[in-house]
Amino acid sequence: MAVSSPTIFAFFGLIASGKSTLAQAFAGQHGLRYHNSDVVRKELAGDEAACGRGAGFAQGIYTREFTEKTYSALLERGEQDLTRGDSVVLDASYQDPHERDRVRKLAERLAVPLYFVLCICPEEEMKHRMELRARDPHAVSDGRWEIYLKQKERYRPPAELPAGTLLTIETLGTVEALVRRLDEMLAAARAADRHNG
Repeated sequence: MAVSSPTIFAFFGLIASGKSTLAQAFAGQHGLRYHNSDVVRKELAGDEAACGRGAGFAQGIYTREFTEKTYSALLERGEQDLTRGDSVVLDASYQDPHERDRVRKLAERLAVPLYFVLCICPEEEMKHRMELRARDPHAVSDGRWEIYLKQKERYRPPAELPAGTLLTIETLGTVEALVRRLDEMLAAARAADRHNG
C-alpha cells in the first residue's frame, strides 16, 4: 500500500490490545513518522517517569491533566510532520470521543485523510501479554491488569466515527500478517472513498 499524500493513521485500543506493536510495524513498513503516547508522556515527565510503573489508574503521570498534556504534545508532533508533507502514525489509547475528536479536527484543519485503526483481541490474550510485559525491563508501557480493568470501565466505543474512517483489526497472528491485512483493509477503504466521492 503506497501512501501518496500526507495522511493520519491513529492506532487505538485498550492496554495490551496490540496497537503499539502493529502501529510501529506499520509505520516501519511504509516509512511513516511514528509517535507513541507512552514515549511522549515520559519525555514530558522527565524524572517523574521513573515513578510510572508503580502509579495507579489516573495517578502520577497518568492524571487526566497530564494525559491531556501528553495528547496535545502528540498532536503537535503529528502536525509538524504533516505540514512537512509526511504521513504520520499516532499511537495512543484514545479512550474518549473528546480525544478522538481532537485528531479529527486536526485532519480537517490540515485537509488530510484520517484513518482510525481500532486494535482488539480476546481478553485472555491481553492478560497474557500484560504478564509478559511486566517481566520486560525495557517495556515502555506501564499497563497492568488492574489498570486495564479501570480503563475498560472508562473506555467509550467509537460510535461517533464514520464507517469509512474506522478500521477494526483483531491482533492475533504474526505482525507481518497483520500489516498485510491492514494494508488490504486500507486499500478497500480508499477504493470505497473514491467510489463514493
